[in-house]
Amino acid sequence: MHWFVVHTKPRQEQRALENLTRQGYPCYLPTLSVERVQRRQLKVVIEPLFPRYLFIRLSTGDSGQSWGPIRSTLGVSRLVTFGNAPAKVDDRFIDAIRAQADGGEPQRLFEAGERVVVTEGPFVGIKGIYQIADGEKRARILIDLLSQKPQLQIDITSLRKAP
Repeated sequence: MHWFVVHTKPRQEQRALENLTRQGYPCYLPTLSVERVQRRQLKVVIEPLFPRYLFIRLSTGDSGQSWGPIRSTLGVSRLVTFGNAPAKVDDRFIDAIRAQADGGEPQRLFEAGERVVVTEGPFVGIKGIYQIADGEKRARILIDLLSQKPQLQIDITSLRKAP
């Protein structure tokens, strides 16, 4: 048994995982928790670590499960190959991914010290430095105002990363 790589259709990693698992194939979809602004609210969402890819464990011998149904599975685009040979993935690589991904603390939208721009409200267009999350929906940033650096509390959904 070896791990191989499946290329999925756009945003259908979960669908491919469910359908392949239902057919009896052992699969693994590494995920990551990240903060995102959706509909003006800060939410923690689970996203694939490798968008459009998941791993499948298959037997290379004649006694294993047929590989044919994989291509016609809903959500699957193809099995990744190099020439005519399917792309094998080392077990140690999968173990290392499992140790790092899947759950844990969500990846923050902003990190302390990161440059941000205010996108809404009376301070629109003002650049600042992100300090810390201040509650569920607010953040503290430092802005450069009249040669001073006052702290400003602002709705976190009104910020974006500065270019």
